[in-house]
Amino acid sequence: MGSLRVAVLKDADGTERRVALDPDGVTRLLKAGDGSNIEVLVESGAGSAAWFSDESYSAAGARLVDRASVFTEADVILSVRRPLAGDIDRLRSGQAFVGLLGPLTDPEMMSELATRGVTAISLDGLPRTLTRAQGMDALSSQANVAGYRAVLVAAAHFDRFFPLLITAAGTAKPANVLVLGAGVAGLQAIGTARRLGALVSGYDVRPAARDEVKSLGAKFIELTAAISGAGEGGYARELTPEERAAQQAELAEHIARHDVVITTAQVPGRKPPLLITADTVARMKPGSVIVDMAASVLGGNVEGSAPDLTNVTANGVTVVGAGNLASEMATSASQAYSRNIGALVAHLITDGQLSIDLAGDEIAQGVVITHDGQVVHPGTEALLKTPAATESGDSR
Repeated sequence: MGSLRVAVLKDADGTERRVALDPDGVTRLLKAGDGSNIEVLVESGAGSAAWFSDESYSAAGARLVDRASVFTEADVILSVRRPLAGDIDRLRSGQAFVGLLGPLTDPEMMSELATRGVTAISLDGLPRTLTRAQGMDALSSQANVAGYRAVLVAAAHFDRFFPLLITAAGTAKPANVLVLGAGVAGLQAIGTARRLGALVSGYDVRPAARDEVKSLGAKFIELTAAISGAGEGGYARELTPEERAAQQAELAEHIARHDVVITTAQVPGRKPPLLITADTVARMKPGSVIVDMAASVLGGNVEGSAPDLTNVTANGVTVVGAGNLASEMATSASQAYSRNIGALVAHLITDGQLSIDLAGDEIAQGVVITHDGQVVHPGTEALLKTPAATESGDSR
């Protein structure tokens, strides 16, 4: 039996600076196969946008190839995002494609990969409550990077200091920052804003988040409306329309009093919940800043926000649609993602070959979307049976 060839694909449309495997990840993956039954191929220039040179990959033991060779030679292709439309035609039956594929936002693409006999493996399907899967949790690692970056973006757009400053020229009051959503990204944003010296408040529909917010030195906003959004596995559930309206009305009072608001609430495969309406934005002070981390083609937490679009409203509020903040910190994000994807691939390799056990492996059951010509992921399969639920998926 020959070597398993694992290839790293370069983002081809220029919108993604991260790379799936850094040079250290190459070394770790080769060690996982004892250096004999795994060969790592890297498309030339794959890591350049994240400041990893071709020479560093060669020194780590990878073989540099062109893009065409990735598709013709590789058994497993590693990527950050989905394959581009032009690359899908290059994939062949029996290959595996691994990345953050977002199958719930584009189930039709998953169906096409299944028809081609490609095994699609998506890290965003990882069962995050499994302790042994924590090192593979790319959603958390990338959210951690994005939460940090969101505060820096907000500070860059805010025309005042974040900390309290007492100088000979006078005293600068600290900024009042509100973070909506206390998941991984939200908690990192809270911690970062605190380190910059701001007065920080946080809110989450899950009661369990209260102690986490307070542990970072921030104030937790308590709503008088009895809304508990606790869902399964520690995630927030989707609120009813009535709960959402009550939440928006009460949050509006708090939002209007803050200088900077960062929103982080997302629902996998669905439109993000609307937390800030246009009327609420209109009540904010001139010079205020909102960073919407949930901004996507499906919508955002802020009415009218769009990914990668910054807009200044008529009343002087800057609304930043933060589409892909992790990519803006490509080096750190790639290093973290490399460990995640490398750990997952190593887990799925048995005796030097990719081994998919959908019967007994909980991790495989979560991340494997297509296999042996079929869509095997229950959530994706269900969406394919209800076309109306798949509207406006991410085209990438």
